[in-house]
Amino acid sequence: MLPISSLPSRRFPNQINPSSSSSCFPLTQEGRGTRRRVQNNNKNSVRMGISSNSSSNWQWQRSLGQLFNREGAASLLSVAASEPRLALPHLSVPDIRWVDWPALRRLGFRGVVFDKDNTLTAPYSLSLWPPLDPSFRLCRSAFPAGSIAVFSNSAGLKQFDPDGEEAKALEKSIGGIHVIRHGNVENEFLNEFLILVEVKKPAGTAEDIERYFGCPASLLVMVGDRIFTDVVYGNKHGFLTILTEPLCLSEEPFIVNQVRKLERLLVNSWHQKGFEPPKHALLAEAKQCIKAPSS
Repeated sequence: MLPISSLPSRRFPNQINPSSSSSCFPLTQEGRGTRRRVQNNNKNSVRMGISSNSSSNWQWQRSLGQLFNREGAASLLSVAASEPRLALPHLSVPDIRWVDWPALRRLGFRGVVFDKDNTLTAPYSLSLWPPLDPSFRLCRSAFPAGSIAVFSNSAGLKQFDPDGEEAKALEKSIGGIHVIRHGNVENEFLNEFLILVEVKKPAGTAEDIERYFGCPASLLVMVGDRIFTDVVYGNKHGFLTILTEPLCLSEEPFIVNQVRKLERLLVNSWHQKGFEPPKHALLAEAKQCIKAPSS
């Protein structure tokens, strides 16, 4: 396992400098539309046939939920207190261009699960970040059709994408790669009063993912940019976990940036104390699946 601090972050060829807003790939038109939909308080009142007050309450919870992941905060506290190893990724890379996809396939992994925002796309965008296209194509060639999917806390999450519109748009944009729908609100009383229950990473089980791939999570790779959501969720359920640097920080809320800094401080501290990620049966050495991207 390569400690996060050991990677010369922000100094790799063609890598985004998150501290500069001008270096962030600009939002596409549909990405801007997605952001406006998150902030708009009127659209769902017509579609859902509910009062404007209830609609405003629902939209307020949606906007707040995308700014603050309650389950992620609970995960941070729980992991810090009892299981730091769950926050340690098996592989840490600047972005997916540094992943050797054919090597992962040769090791016996049967599929790859990607996070969306800041892993494959800029925040709020529904288009693949262009520099990642060659690596994404290589991943698709290394793994057979149907062996790659997106599991996001935005597109495809019933709480924020109830009709699956963003999931469908993303699927079309990235060549038909499936976006897993998840996070149903099961409590009828809560649903009636639009009190949304968060069933999103790192909470919940891996059943939706395992059902789609038809194999246990231990044969799958989880790729994401968030330590206490993507990595903790993946390690908790037995995935091989790959942590990437965020593609663009300028579009993220201030609170999210601050949480990222806290995550990094904690993880680097745990590495220094000798903690290691959970052992994975298919991976003996992290370096065998990391390679420098071709120029």
